[in-house]
Amino acid sequence: MGQQQLLLIVLGVIVVGIAIVVGINLFNSNAVESNKNAVVADLNNLAAKAMQYYKTPTAMGGGQSSFAGYAMPTGMGQTANGAYTISTAGTATSIVFTGTGTEKGANGSAITFTCTITPANTNPIAIVCTNP
Repeated sequence: MGQQQLLLIVLGVIVVGIAIVVGINLFNSNAVESNKNAVVADLNNLAAKAMQYYKTPTAMGGGQSSFAGYAMPTGMGQTANGAYTISTAGTATSIVFTGTGTEKGANGSAITFTCTITPANTNPIAIVCTNP
């Protein structure tokens, strides 16, 4: 083989190697973003269940305008998307959920979101989810 052919083969191998590395990076970033979205969706589901408890009368097993006594719904503490805990439970005015995803973020730490649910003046309940 001539030098030109060997150079083209080496160049082709380098281009294919770079394409593989870029593809792996894209796949990993997509997995992280997908896990973030799934954790937020699970937190929204937990928030909806907490709102249901808040609005339900005590006679029907609810909190009657209070989050006191609210417990994590069965099967929601650990899902395929992550682990969820109630950070602040038993208060009448607010409840805080923390969700930790299964994927690692860009900095190497687990994806973590906090969802705070509080009664508001204009809206019965305000939900704020943040990624600290």
